Amino acid sequence: MQTFFVEIKCKLGKTYPVASVLADREIASEIYSTAGNYDILAKFHLGDEVDIGHFIAENVQTIPDIADTRTIITFKAF
Repeated sequence: MQTFFVEIKCKLGKTYPVASVLADREIASEIYSTAGNYDILAKFHLGDEVDIGHFIAENVQTIPDIADTRTIITFKAF
């Protein structure tokens, strides 16, 4: 199992619509609103056989009104 986080920067005024679409797709285990350089932090769990880059490109970055993403790959839970 791979666990990773994606920080999502939305176009101005579009944070809630983006979060709603992300939730409707039921692909993130947790979705948070954040302050700072990014607007949303989403947590994902995927099988080891799934390519994270393709998953993000096809399932996250295709959401309308996303301006930028930053992926944080995790290695070990403590």
